[in-house]
Amino acid sequence: MSRASAPIRPRLVKRLVPSRSMRIGVRAGAVVCAFILAAIFLLLTGRSVGTIFGAMWDGSFGSPYGQAQTILAAIPLIFTGLAVAIAFRMRLWNIGAEGQFYLGAFGATAVAYAIPTAPAFILLPLMILGGMVGGGAWAFVPGILRARLGVNEIVPSLLLNYVGILLVDYMVHGPWSDPQSFGFPLGKPFSDSATLPTLGDTAVHAGAIVAILAALAISLVLSRTVWGYRVRVIGENARAANYAGFSIARNVVAIMLLSGALAGVGGMVEVSGVVHKIQANISPGFGYTGIIVATLARFSPLAVVPIALLFGALIVAGNELQTVGLPSDIVLMLQAVILLFALAGELFVQYRVQWRPGSSSSAAPAIPSEPERQAAASASPSIEAG
Repeated sequence: MSRASAPIRPRLVKRLVPSRSMRIGVRAGAVVCAFILAAIFLLLTGRSVGTIFGAMWDGSFGSPYGQAQTILAAIPLIFTGLAVAIAFRMRLWNIGAEGQFYLGAFGATAVAYAIPTAPAFILLPLMILGGMVGGGAWAFVPGILRARLGVNEIVPSLLLNYVGILLVDYMVHGPWSDPQSFGFPLGKPFSDSATLPTLGDTAVHAGAIVAILAALAISLVLSRTVWGYRVRVIGENARAANYAGFSIARNVVAIMLLSGALAGVGGMVEVSGVVHKIQANISPGFGYTGIIVATLARFSPLAVVPIALLFGALIVAGNELQTVGLPSDIVLMLQAVILLFALAGELFVQYRVQWRPGSSSSAAPAIPSEPERQAAASASPSIEAG
């Protein structure tokens, strides 16, 4: 069969430098495809797509109240997304952001209850420090296990989530229980100086500013400092980093401490800016959703902010869906489908499809016989010599 008549077949060719526009387009396309799939699902169940999507929009962006709630839901996601993103720069999977979030709330609450009469300009920074210590301490355990014993950080960080949640649950049922809560798992209310101020007349608290500053600071640290350079080198090529004299074990512990501290600050701003007390179930899964946020942001600290805003809107929209008789779990489906399409789209970010003439089975070369192989082997030295 001639080459002209050979069938045209697709082949994947790796891109030398994936374009930025392609990466952005894949993520935008993932969101659009997820909503299209959700619309098809709703149509098959006999629901009105326009009514449901309209309710989601009204609940998240369609009113000043909805916009404020979206931002409030996005703030903890920024912190947990940053926690996962910075750890992955060293190829570490911090799955414990949920537990570190709870321990950050624990540390901040301990400070708020210890010195409730301190002025706000002293108490709030100390609460942030308490949140960083709580979250960092919870991330230190998987970090030191990875650095000293080579234990994969995924399992210990994941299991510590449950310990942290149960620790907070014990405190709100025991030592920190509010006598006026009538048996509900609520801690004692914070003093006014332990509460983050709001921005203007909105319900958005100052934690939004802290979140933006944290994203900017982490981006600058990774891109403009010597330590950030070492983090990137260790993540991309540990052998080269070791040859260059970088202490991989020490940097693993340091990056896990910073990762846990970021998640801990998220817990602090949640209890200080939103609920104004410690309570059970303070997180609807911010730590786990932060993993999705960081993944869709390609572990870029600045890209975490808009992705967190999108997922904050989905969380708020899930609450609004209950007003039209639908379960809020539809939002979880949307989150999962967005991630699925984004991961599938990575194939087209890294590779391009090229159509080339292929060979048919009838034109496949014949397998050489044993005498032919021996003759080729004996002839090869003379070819190399020439």
